Amino acid sequence: MRTGIGYDSHRFMKGRKLMLGGVEIVHEAGLAGHSDADVLLHAIMDAILGAVGLGDIGYRFPDSSEEFRDISSLELLRRVLHLVKGDGYDVTWVDATVICEAPRIGPHVVAMKDAMAEAGLKHVNIKGSTNEGMGFIGRREGIAAIAVATIEHFKD
Repeated sequence: MRTGIGYDSHRFMKGRKLMLGGVEIVHEAGLAGHSDADVLLHAIMDAILGAVGLGDIGYRFPDSSEEFRDISSLELLRRVLHLVKGDGYDVTWVDATVICEAPRIGPHVVAMKDAMAEAGLKHVNIKGSTNEGMGFIGRREGIAAIAVATIEHFKD
């Protein structure tokens, strides 16, 4: 068994859809980024890749590549899970926290888990937290997420 940690943060940007956990959430702004800037899925993918020792999403899906411009992070998650499974690993558990002052995460958790399950990630816990008004998150300038993934090797 192995464990990996992932972290991501993005600033808010007017005129973009807010994607979190593969779900579009109604909000006054989305997140800036090369892909859909889904901080939750990015943190989860980095945790999974880290557990296997396969780098991070910036290495796997560089923002210098037009192939990944505006790509759905659910598609990237599918690719990460395929890569990890091909190396003989199975993701046994993910625990993740989205850190933001708004929007509230709780009402969207079931939809996020359903979207991730459809992409192949079935064992995930999602929580929301605030930054108590401190820092860039507290000033409502962006969102961050952190995730821990546990994986198990199933091939010799």
